[in-house]
Amino acid sequence: MSVAERPSWLPSTRLLRSELRLIAGRRRNQAGLAVLAVVPIVMAIAVKSSRPGGNDGGPDFVSSITSNGLFVPLAALGVEITMFLPLAMSMLSGDAIAGEANIGTLRYLLTVPVDRTRLLLVKYASLCIGAVWGVCAVAIPGAIVGVALFGTGRLTTLSGDQIPFGAAVWRLVLVMLYLSACLAALAAVGLFISTLTEQPIAGAIALMIFTIVSWIADSVSQLGWLHPWLVVHDWLGFGDLLRDPIAGTTVGHGLLVDLGYAVVFWSLAWARFSGKDITS
Repeated sequence: MSVAERPSWLPSTRLLRSELRLIAGRRRNQAGLAVLAVVPIVMAIAVKSSRPGGNDGGPDFVSSITSNGLFVPLAALGVEITMFLPLAMSMLSGDAIAGEANIGTLRYLLTVPVDRTRLLLVKYASLCIGAVWGVCAVAIPGAIVGVALFGTGRLTTLSGDQIPFGAAVWRLVLVMLYLSACLAALAAVGLFISTLTEQPIAGAIALMIFTIVSWIADSVSQLGWLHPWLVVHDWLGFGDLLRDPIAGTTVGHGLLVDLGYAVVFWSLAWARFSGKDITS
């Protein structure tokens, strides 16, 4: 549909498409996706050649890999959501605003003119899409190599019941959507941090420190009162989506916390960015 044919109520996606092309075209982002995709492949090959010894933290999907190939992406997601996926999110969010300021394009971008609120919305939308890309980079190669090495069939849930392969694929999709929402909440924190600096590496490091401190705080029993409000607290609760019937309490609470982080930190980013003096 051309610009002339687009209805007046339909917003233009040109800026978002341009941002996504920029993200997808960066070599470091491509390399990051490749690293994310390699982990489930290595895990599957390692399990195929030797018996698994278990998994530290989260649902024990590793020991179940040999029974159904779909446990490969689930196990890989359980491993990568603690460090690798947040690291990828840190790299993307660090570039969001600080990267533009660092290379001197932010000021020119705003003179197009592009409304600052719209720009911030586009930046956050691209980070959310980047979160989906990251999760897919883990889950899709993992599912392909898992099915190739261990086959399909009925999947045994964490409740002990068995569900057909089609239903198991749907459960994997739900896990992917849930973890994408978790990373999108973290991206809002990163977007806010990115408005505070003109150095993208500083923004990335700050978000990783935030994530690591959150994991540490979540493991300290004396801070139990704080645990439900930590962004990482319910990330490993995606295992509840593999029960029959689905246990939605943990996932529901996690999504509410994610929404809270997204709203609060995007609002903080807007408050900072809308009044920021752009010098570069």
